[in-house]
Amino acid sequence: MSILWRDAMSRALYGPGGFFVAGTGPADHFRTSVHASPAFATALLRLVTEVDAALGHPSRLDVVDVGAGRGELLHALLASVGVAVGVSGEPTRSGRSGLIPPRAGSPETLTSTASVRSLRDEPSSGTVRPSLAERVRFTAVEYADRPENLPEEINWTAAIPDEITGVLLATEWLDNVPLDVAVHTEDGWRYLLVDPDSGAESVGEPVSPDDHDWLTTWWPSPETPHSDHRRAEIGRTRDEAWANAVQKIEQGMAVAVDYGHLRESRPADGTLNGYRGGRQVPPVPDGSSDVTAHVAMDSVASAGAAVARCAYSLVLQREALRALGADGGRPPLSLAGTDPVGYVRALAAASAVAELTDPAGLGGHWWLRQPVGIPLGTVVAR
Repeated sequence: MSILWRDAMSRALYGPGGFFVAGTGPADHFRTSVHASPAFATALLRLVTEVDAALGHPSRLDVVDVGAGRGELLHALLASVGVAVGVSGEPTRSGRSGLIPPRAGSPETLTSTASVRSLRDEPSSGTVRPSLAERVRFTAVEYADRPENLPEEINWTAAIPDEITGVLLATEWLDNVPLDVAVHTEDGWRYLLVDPDSGAESVGEPVSPDDHDWLTTWWPSPETPHSDHRRAEIGRTRDEAWANAVQKIEQGMAVAVDYGHLRESRPADGTLNGYRGGRQVPPVPDGSSDVTAHVAMDSVASAGAAVARCAYSLVLQREALRALGADGGRPPLSLAGTDPVGYVRALAAASAVAELTDPAGLGGHWWLRQPVGIPLGTVVAR
């Protein structure tokens, strides 16, 4: 029986035995920035420390990962915050090129976890402030069961917690928020229905007034008579999901990293797709594969701004990572003569960052940064 795409995606991805609930996790099926390079987590750690400073180094700093997979990103951040945070509370250099350069006043060498936990920043007032490693609290939000090997320092929950003070991360989460699909016919927009077992589609009823309003605002109707049967993916559910996430933040920043598009360049045939075992497959919502669609990033950003009542930043990943110190630059050739092993290591790191910033790949992802109760700051301003 054919049903709405939104219902089919919900069952296929998050229902009993769904793609994101059962099995070993999405990492076995597709590659994200989190899996591509440790430089991604290192850059996010720099962003976390910027938000921490903007918040005045609160006694508890939340880092919440929504759509956490099997906790890979938080696992990397947990490891990084112990070894890459120095006395100044900022990430130190992780390599000679392509990663995060040291800032003025930050140590030139990595600090051990034990040392970090015993160190304190001492403000000019003379008061003692615990290090970031002692104040940060990691929470993974995911429907799947908690992985057995996840460090105990990472909390695991199926719902976004309330009263977040810190950073909410959503890396390739919104593209898997179920949504309805519409087709433009002679009498306007109508829902597309799908058979969950075969993926076969059929035309259903006219879209609801709310979905029609969203399409009118964010996905304009075709202007030529030959454009009937143009598809559209109705992003209203993604807007609502993002607004709800932003609303959970008392103070801090929400960061969404995803592949998407803007109003002036919506794809005529939509972007609905499937992935399984590292390959692109037809988007059949039977639970055996990922079913995803690109995100209308400007619509999501507007929904978040309406809740936060603060300006946002929307830039491509290559710009965001370079602003955070990950430029993918090659190490100096002279290093090969003085430290061949270090040169090879730095070259590999630079290659990994180059993948993250490639405009034809991961570098073409969008970064939406929505502050709540704090200014946009130099790192997050466009």
